[in-house]
Amino acid sequence: MSTTVETTFAPVSFTESATKELLKLKSQQEINENFGLRVGVEGGGCAGMNYVLGFDQKKDGDQEFLIDGIKVFMHKAHQMYLLGMQIDWQDGLNARGFTFSNPNATSSCGCGSSFSV
Repeated sequence: MSTTVETTFAPVSFTESATKELLKLKSQQEINENFGLRVGVEGGGCAGMNYVLGFDQKKDGDQEFLIDGIKVFMHKAHQMYLLGMQIDWQDGLNARGFTFSNPNATSSCGCGSSFSV
């Protein structure tokens, strides 16, 4: 049985609209309780690193957080790239999707899905 680490300072935060959209997606996709939201990074993209955001099972090296009622998995090594990041959901005419406001990024691509540090 996995335990959830509840911290007073989670590495990332969600806006109210992001939380609502994530809970809606979890409900629509009937996500199993063993799954959580993976927030992380991977190499690639036009700026060097891509954001990872999706429901996944816990893996070795992950830390588990409870953020706004959402179980979040993040690999320990990714925290240095994502610490303080805010995830938002945009649902407008010009843009629709999750956006990332990362204070650690020195530059990002035009679409906002990749960054460099």
